[in-house]
Amino acid sequence: MELPVIDLAPYLEICSDELDSHIKSMCLEVSRTLRETGALLVKDPRCTAEDNDKFIDMMEKYFQQPEEFKRLQERPHLHYQVGVTPEGVEVPRSLVDEEMKEKLKAMPKENQPSSPSGPDPKWRYMWRVGPRPKITSFKELNSEPVIPEGFPEWKCTMDSWGYKMISAVESVAEMAAIGFGLSKDAFTSLMQQMLFCAVTQEHPLHPQREGRQM
Repeated sequence: MELPVIDLAPYLEICSDELDSHIKSMCLEVSRTLRETGALLVKDPRCTAEDNDKFIDMMEKYFQQPEEFKRLQERPHLHYQVGVTPEGVEVPRSLVDEEMKEKLKAMPKENQPSSPSGPDPKWRYMWRVGPRPKITSFKELNSEPVIPEGFPEWKCTMDSWGYKMISAVESVAEMAAIGFGLSKDAFTSLMQQMLFCAVTQEHPLHPQREGRQM
């Protein structure tokens, strides 16, 4: 499968809600690709190669540290919602969700994804971008971030790259909405509502779950 690369620059340069035929065509391409493949490759001029290298270099430096050092950023009592999660902790959903197992088995052999055989063998680091809410029912989800010693650039680098990723996703969400014939903020407003619900409604936390990586 070959995915088209969508350059966000022309869309970001528009100064009004009036879209020319080229921008509309781009939006249609975004919505079509997402509908048909569920994936999209984008080029965002706000995310430079230097930004990416700075983030990757720092993360490589961190994960090259001895295990005993990385364990200092482990927060199992917070369900690994901040800090580092070691290898062998997270259990893929496809191993424990019977309904998902059946759905995967029902897929044609040539389309079935590779299924893991045990806990996730990789480490990950959870970093939430943006300020914590002042009032929340989910202290674990909104605990203060964990910053490893010896990495003075950690917070600035993580926040900078994180905000750039969020900005890119928001732009894609706007373009997809336009391509689907919806209002420009149809998906971005929904994303904000879902975020609000996530920090205001009660729901159980699971110590072992598929995690988001940053």
